[in-house]
Amino acid sequence: MQIRVGSGPPRFETAGHFLSGTHAQVDPVHVTVTEDNTALTWVDAQGETHLWPFPIIREVPDQSGRDILVLRNHYDSVQRLILPNRDIIPRLPNHAQVAPLANRGRLIAWAFAAVASVALIIGVLVPRMADQLALFIPPKGERALGETTLGQIRSALDDTGLAPIAICNQAAGQKALGLLTDTLTYHVDLPFELSVVVLDHPMVNAFALPGGYVVLFDGLINAAQTPQELAAVMAHEIGHVVSRDPTRHALRSAGSIGVLGLLFGDFAGGAAVLFLTERLINASYSQAAEERADIFAHELMRLAKIPPLALADMFRRLEQDDGGTPGILAHLSSHPQVRDRIRAAEQTQQVQPDFPVLDAQSWRALQQICAP
Repeated sequence: MQIRVGSGPPRFETAGHFLSGTHAQVDPVHVTVTEDNTALTWVDAQGETHLWPFPIIREVPDQSGRDILVLRNHYDSVQRLILPNRDIIPRLPNHAQVAPLANRGRLIAWAFAAVASVALIIGVLVPRMADQLALFIPPKGERALGETTLGQIRSALDDTGLAPIAICNQAAGQKALGLLTDTLTYHVDLPFELSVVVLDHPMVNAFALPGGYVVLFDGLINAAQTPQELAAVMAHEIGHVVSRDPTRHALRSAGSIGVLGLLFGDFAGGAAVLFLTERLINASYSQAAEERADIFAHELMRLAKIPPLALADMFRRLEQDDGGTPGILAHLSSHPQVRDRIRAAEQTQQVQPDFPVLDAQSWRALQQICAP
């Protein structure tokens, strides 16, 4: 309470509670203002007199209610003085002042070190560990990883939230797709049984998944003008399968998500699935990995008597038609060296086909593989 005496400022005195911070006991105290009106003073249960000058008194923030006032000493982080009301606030010039940050330079240095550590883990350690781990995953485990990831991608791409997007299974189209796949793989031994899946989605895209999965979108099939162009994209993705690029990429992405999850927590649930899905659909491999997949595709196409020039034609069309559409063969058409890759396909030894890779009827069936 405040009691006015004469013409000077009112005298202040009130009952309160004091916590010393050295023991759990809460001491009831009688708090007054010094005669010169510059400080609060009281005597605790141990008989020790406390004197807090007004300029060093701070209000403790984030209090659960405004019915009491909790104060602290700027120079003591543990002591607390609890008053039953806020009458003393007008006399405390610095009550709302934030305490200066101690050891600011050291904290900034630690913050930079923490950021650098996370960057090192995600940028260097996770990729190296993923590359090593990929060598020890058994084929069945890798196949299961690809199957699970495909299911997650189908669910993530569904706009309605009702069911995963459909796998296209029109009988004549499936037969044509099987013929095209057999033509490409007849002369090579693959580390996995190849599964080529077409998803009923208009995105112009294709990508490989762990365990021998190659995923095509219906939009890509409709964007290809000839079966040779579609075969070229498939050959490129088969090259990634053989090099196990999708497995390393999936492990790197999952490892990065794990590190971010430890920091932010948000990646522990659905956000992780969406992040991983986006990383796999729009896989961005290294220049060396893309060059290896291109070289493999050139050789595979020549063995199948399909001119590698078809890969250059598909690259060129995607480069011309891409108006910024998200996901349009990001790992093929948006690579900075795509022009060099077009030239490489053009300069590769070409072959003359003995027969069409698909006849006109089979090609039409493949284009309609997602038809109801």
